[in-house]
Amino acid sequence: ELWTMTGEPIRDGVVLVRDGKVAAVGPAAAVAVPDGTPALRAVVVTPGLIDAHATVGLSGVLNVPQDQDMIERSAPVQPELRALDAYNARDPLVGWLRGFGVTTVHTGHGPGALVAGQTMVVKLHGRSADADVVKPLAMLAVTLGEGGRGANNKAPGTRAKSVAMLREHLQKAREYAQKRQKDPDAPVDLALDAAAKALAREVPLLVTAHRALDLQSALRVGKEFGVDVVLDGAAEAYELLPEIQAAGCWVLPHPAMARTGGELKNGTMALPKLLTEAGVPFALQSGYEAYVPKTRVVLFEAGVAVGRGLPPEQALRALTVDAARLLRLDDRVGSLAVGKDADLALFDGDPLEYTTHCTGVIVDGTLVSDGPR
Repeated sequence: ELWTMTGEPIRDGVVLVRDGKVAAVGPAAAVAVPDGTPALRAVVVTPGLIDAHATVGLSGVLNVPQDQDMIERSAPVQPELRALDAYNARDPLVGWLRGFGVTTVHTGHGPGALVAGQTMVVKLHGRSADADVVKPLAMLAVTLGEGGRGANNKAPGTRAKSVAMLREHLQKAREYAQKRQKDPDAPVDLALDAAAKALAREVPLLVTAHRALDLQSALRVGKEFGVDVVLDGAAEAYELLPEIQAAGCWVLPHPAMARTGGELKNGTMALPKLLTEAGVPFALQSGYEAYVPKTRVVLFEAGVAVGRGLPPEQALRALTVDAARLLRLDDRVGSLAVGKDADLALFDGDPLEYTTHCTGVIVDGTLVSDGPR
């Protein structure tokens, strides 16, 4: 069965790949496959899965200081930090995720500072950051709530201070952008330049927040400055569904296996189902895991969400076409259609069943994993 994510599943379907792109897709009887073309077979084929938010590549498998570059705690506001400069394409965690059908990851700096840095989108070839990058700047990572607080009496120490510092930085970036517009030769400020891109709505603010009052603060800042906001984690989002829907915000529900203590004490594994019912767009993420093995797997996240009431077809959308829309890459990835990137995941059964194996993974037309995983 071929799940193209552009319509109903195709029984006995075929995807023809040429030069890294999808050259043809449809029922086997309708697709002419040239003689001698190498063939892979599977019970179910989907587009390559998309992890809509991770720190993999910055979070390394060894869990030692040398491979933990996802959080820089020396300053509270540091939007100039680029994920591109810290991403290790050859870290074993990258290959591990790839083995489960994940072909595209939105990764970068994680929660731990008020403005933690930039995120990026990469294909999981496992070559290098420069060779695998799809979008070097995808979002600007912000943390509201306890995760973004300073330690040892360093700012920000409270919610009010966190929001005030964020607003102050955005206001400075607004003034900086206006100055640069009048004088393009004015000196470049890397920190303000990144925030100015958010103000221009070139990239969203990825706001990690869990409690309802912090989510409200994120919406308030988004409205004040006219920036796009993606709510990350959002454990208590179910209390604000009408407001989130009205604001047009995307949500990245916290991973099902996240420890439900502290700010996540009111979290629910049914959040994807509740978002669907409220008409709030969302995608699934592996998120940031502070303990080993340093990452989760979005395919498992989807299975848990289905077990908590999310329709299976919606779960697959959240791993493919919806995640691609969130990342503004749906012209390239997320579905199987002629001209799109040839990213495919092959399975020996229902992808959302725990006993199913991923038997093959193709990225840009190249077989990068031949399982089973």
